[in-house]
Amino acid sequence: MNEGITLYDLQKRVKGCLESGFPHSYWVKGEISAVKTNFSGHCYIDLVDKDGSSADIRAKGHAIVWSSSWRVLRPYFVGATGRELSVGMNILVKAQVQYSELYGLSLIVYDIDPSFTVGEAELRRREVMNRLREEGMFDMNTTLELSPLPRSFAVISSETAAGYRDFMKHLHDNSYGFKFYTKLYSAPMQGGTAPAGIVEALDGVIADVEGGAESFDAVLILRGGGSAVDLSCFDDYDLCANVAQFPLPVMVAVGHDQDYHICDMVACTSVKTPTALADYILDIFAQEEAMLSSLASRLALALNNKFSAENSRLEMLHRTLVHKLEHLFVVRTNTLDLLEQRIKKGDPANLMKGGYCVAESEGRRVTSVVDVSCGDRLCLMLKDGEVVCNVEQILEKNF
Repeated sequence: MNEGITLYDLQKRVKGCLESGFPHSYWVKGEISAVKTNFSGHCYIDLVDKDGSSADIRAKGHAIVWSSSWRVLRPYFVGATGRELSVGMNILVKAQVQYSELYGLSLIVYDIDPSFTVGEAELRRREVMNRLREEGMFDMNTTLELSPLPRSFAVISSETAAGYRDFMKHLHDNSYGFKFYTKLYSAPMQGGTAPAGIVEALDGVIADVEGGAESFDAVLILRGGGSAVDLSCFDDYDLCANVAQFPLPVMVAVGHDQDYHICDMVACTSVKTPTALADYILDIFAQEEAMLSSLASRLALALNNKFSAENSRLEMLHRTLVHKLEHLFVVRTNTLDLLEQRIKKGDPANLMKGGYCVAESEGRRVTSVVDVSCGDRLCLMLKDGEVVCNVEQILEKNF
């Protein structure tokens, strides 16, 4: 029975073959997909090599710069380039192949060529940005105005992506009780097929809007993070050109913490994560609600103040009216008293009590000597009776 060999023995043979087959140092180029320095001062670099025609990753590798070398290479590299090693850079390193039975293949770096580190990826980014500017597309979507209260969204993402699920939960299960409408347009969000897939989803949104099936306030492009290599699709010219020219505001949240992609630059709005985008949308409504609440409070206070002022004014008018009416009543009462006194003084009965009489002739009041003639019969009314007499003589007097 064939008992085989142990994994350790196999790894030792692989190690021997590799180290004997690659006895010297080699200049190796690759794009940095991750870089970090640990507490011991060793620098660990993940490298990738992409297919030139499709941008698909065709090789990955791990490189180590021991602290003894890193103390020299880092200041040399930064001094020559003005930049730290970072994700997305293309670098050229002099390295020796090392194989460990535990950790596999590694490249032990002894030198870095700063002149190479303009970075093919960075050059491609610059070319795409320059092309978008030259063609007048770069700022087209950024100038679109988002609806004051956006409620309806076309979401471009992968249905299984954690970032999409986090966004949906955060937006729809919000503590404010705000209601939103979202429709998913599924698309691959990484790899060589992502740009074309996202563009196809954008076309689907336009078809639904123009056909009258949907009406959206904005389009959201969501991805729940990933390495810089995974996110490189968001620097693709075709994708960025479609986003830049899209007739609706595009909001991008692809989960990056440090990198800023061209898609972020040409979109109307860009935030780091899908959850942060949900917060951004909720904040719009929360601020509007707070403003309306403030206005309602101010209106209620203004109405209350107005009511109090008008109530005080009415009370003052009431007091003034009562005072004037009381004064008028007193004046009119005094006037009536005076009139009553005058009437009483002019009453014939009162006059007759003072010794005066009233003369009548044939039922007519006699007030002058011209009203009677000698021989006329007069009736003199006194306070206690009447005297009938004949006129014998008329004497005129001027008083």
